[in-house]
Amino acid sequence: MTKLFDAGLSRRLFLCGTGGLLGGALSPTAAFAQGGGNGGGGVLPPDRPTGRPHPKMEKEMPEAPGKRLGYAVVGLGQFALNQIIPSFAESKSSKLVAVVSGNPDKARDVATRHGVPETNIYGYDTFDRIAENDEIDVVYIILPNSLHAEYTVRAFKAGKHVLCEKPMAVTPDECETMIRAGREANRKLMIAYRAQYEPYNLEAMRMAREGELGAIRLVTSDHGRVLDPKVPADQWRMVKALAGGGSLYDIGIYSLQAARYITGEEPVEVYGRIFSDPSDPRFKEVEDTVAFQLRFPSGTLANLSSSYSTAPVKRIQVFGSKASLTLDPATEYYKHQMIVKTEMEERRVQIPEANQFAAEMDHFSKAIMENREPKTPGEEGLRDVRILQAVYRSAREGQPISLETTGSTGK
Repeated sequence: MTKLFDAGLSRRLFLCGTGGLLGGALSPTAAFAQGGGNGGGGVLPPDRPTGRPHPKMEKEMPEAPGKRLGYAVVGLGQFALNQIIPSFAESKSSKLVAVVSGNPDKARDVATRHGVPETNIYGYDTFDRIAENDEIDVVYIILPNSLHAEYTVRAFKAGKHVLCEKPMAVTPDECETMIRAGREANRKLMIAYRAQYEPYNLEAMRMAREGELGAIRLVTSDHGRVLDPKVPADQWRMVKALAGGGSLYDIGIYSLQAARYITGEEPVEVYGRIFSDPSDPRFKEVEDTVAFQLRFPSGTLANLSSSYSTAPVKRIQVFGSKASLTLDPATEYYKHQMIVKTEMEERRVQIPEANQFAAEMDHFSKAIMENREPKTPGEEGLRDVRILQAVYRSAREGQPISLETTGSTGK
């Protein structure tokens, strides 16, 4: 495999299109423009299910009654194109009014297909001009992790609210900078934890927290997939300066989130282990497989994992004193399956599927209109990044790390 582009290459050059990600085969701008997802202006989402478009992608967006806030989507990768932008068709309080991309041709095409005027198309070099556009209320940042802090701060300076993909940022300091910038601008910040707005995950949370499973003893959650260096969408994920970390940051955050929102508790201790094949060039800069355990104040334990070298898995299991619950797949886009078992029976729980992306955006829009804090504010993202950093530290030191001294418990 050809050498990855020089780690000293700045993130700014990445956006501007200098150099190539893999031996010059694809320029950074091309990779950024062709992908999509949590990260960035052009990559597949962190759990990359099938890449198929949302069923309503080609439909016109209806004019829903009532107030709808205007969103500018920053980064036009596959996740933005196939999931987020089509979901505005099912939104009641949110609408697409602007796009930001480093690929002018793609931006014009997307704008034309979705009714966005050419005056509302921006490049990364003209991003700050969104301050002049009163149609834009919210900026939705879908960029590589290392760019989240910069563009969040710039959006706040432009007077806009921010919905930012996860992980919130690369370091706790960046997260704190984002939170502080929002407060100074008197604007709201929400992190796009889509599973917390998805019906099956919400039902699992309810059942666990309301005691239907009994006392929760153990939560397990596993998220894995194969990182493919031939796919432009995966190339920036192998570069630590852009991704911040490997599988732990990309999909391990789903496992971490599951343990936190199922229990409703903040962990007090973490113990982590990491394995990466030293001969595999994919893992020269970022980690492959991570296994970590959390201990909660109630005594509940969570066994969690992430991997960039396993067959696809997106599973959550909850083991209580009365019943166990399995959600598999748990963090898919459209199709979920839940089974609850007791000593006497096994039953499949069926819930109407709903668009988690539309629900997520509408929740934020309503929070802004009603001047209240969103369900997943910046502080939620900060806690996750602190815990992820503690997992790395535990793996390095080979011992458990207390989270009560890191601020990760939310105390």
